[in-house]
Amino acid sequence: MKLTFFGAAHAVTGSCHCLEVNGKKILIDCGLQQGRDEHDNNALDFAPGYIDCVLVTHAHIDHSGRIPLLVKSGFTGPVYTTRLTAQLLGIMLLDSAHIQESDAQWQNQKGKRAGLPPVEPLYTVEDAQAALGQLKKVEYGEIFDLCEGVRARFTDAGHLLGSACVEIWATEGDVTKKIVFSGDLGNVDQPIIRDPSFVDQADYVVMESTYGDRDHEPPESYTEALAQLIDKVFSQGGNIVIPSFAVGRTQELLYFIREIKDRGLVKSVPNFTVCVDSPLAAQATSIYSGDLHGYLDEEAIAVIQGGDNLFTFPGLTLTQSTEESKALNEDKTSKIIISASGMCDAGRIRHHLKHNLWRPECAVVFVGYQGEGTLGRRLLEGAKSVKLFGEEIAVRARIINFKGLSSHADRDHLIAWAQHFAPKPEQVFVVHGDAPVTEVFSETLNGLGIPAHAPLYEEVYDLAENRMLAKGVVLERKKTTGGASAPSAAYVRLQDTAKELELLIHRSRGRANKDLAKLADQIKQIMEKWDI
Repeated sequence: MKLTFFGAAHAVTGSCHCLEVNGKKILIDCGLQQGRDEHDNNALDFAPGYIDCVLVTHAHIDHSGRIPLLVKSGFTGPVYTTRLTAQLLGIMLLDSAHIQESDAQWQNQKGKRAGLPPVEPLYTVEDAQAALGQLKKVEYGEIFDLCEGVRARFTDAGHLLGSACVEIWATEGDVTKKIVFSGDLGNVDQPIIRDPSFVDQADYVVMESTYGDRDHEPPESYTEALAQLIDKVFSQGGNIVIPSFAVGRTQELLYFIREIKDRGLVKSVPNFTVCVDSPLAAQATSIYSGDLHGYLDEEAIAVIQGGDNLFTFPGLTLTQSTEESKALNEDKTSKIIISASGMCDAGRIRHHLKHNLWRPECAVVFVGYQGEGTLGRRLLEGAKSVKLFGEEIAVRARIINFKGLSSHADRDHLIAWAQHFAPKPEQVFVVHGDAPVTEVFSETLNGLGIPAHAPLYEEVYDLAENRMLAKGVVLERKKTTGGASAPSAAYVRLQDTAKELELLIHRSRGRANKDLAKLADQIKQIMEKWDI
């Protein structure tokens, strides 16, 4: 009975763990590595035939994004997950596949001119559709058989609609062990979804540690604060632009705005317009508006029983086409624009910032974490101007940060979840956190009398005998300028162009001095234009 860590070991993304029992291999999550964590998304750490089945804790791409690659490489087994996670995977994996195909197309356009062989996308839409065909839906609390000697159950992790902790009972010979995988544990008192469920007993626990070194700031009342902001901005004729992640955060915002309208908190323009400008967010919202029986908190259930829809209200518009998106900025009526990406480094949000940042009557509201080096972080840190589509845009709009809207449990809540187990587990494996954070949180648990350590990549652990079989390795982290987020395709293109420029300069040695001076002046003009 062995456990191997193939991802999110001393890293935040790429969750992937393999449990071996009775000769069967069970994969818990198969996520994409992202940003600084990425070392090689193109190569699986195991042969596809090595895996008999997969359990998916939730739909976020860092937990599910390599499942189409697994299927593309020959995996034909079942993929178990909750009903609503399966629905969200239906849009998120297809969206990820579109991105993979688009990135490959751009690389091939560039590579063809350079005489390079064509590259294939990590996976295609067809691969994603095949993966979706292998999904097996299971409800919370239902115990089901995985293979001989192994049963499993999903319990609510409170992180994202359909997110789950996984409880596994494994018997090999005369040894039975219970292993619990936390997935991503949610924050408490979030709208819509329930608080994370506690699990009473486990021999081994694999738990996340995203915020294992800090607590969230006390949350403010978003409905009252946002209502006051709407009144002020709209009275001045401005727009409110909200960069937001398409799945989860956008639906929380719609839930708050519906409450604002129901309570009549905006006095100046009670019938104000809200535009969600993200096709993925629109698709996700339709899932959030579907059959949520068994997935909601009590407050959300009360709303539905009262005959209301959680996410629709008068004045809401969900845009799809680029023409509809452009029209939002041509219309001078004050409105709230919610658009992706949440850190402002890609997507339609950049167009809305271009049209609204320079207007002092407008406001830009951040409702999520902004990674180092991202446009969102620069705005929060007080940038006076930013470059958007080659144009210098002055920052005159109000920049507001609504703190506390995190979908992850903080340090105190992680500790409370770990302390709930009775008796204490034989070992807690701390994963899904930056390397220093995993070490800090494992030390915290040890200080509380809970045996814990932070495994390295490819560490192998014997669960029957509670001992390490093979020590893992420290992976070199990729250096990016985007903090926790990967550099955009456009930035990679810029880096490649810089390399080509360096080669051009190298080849220019020995040319006429007047030509070299002219080239230097042209490069200097470009640098001055971009404020380098």
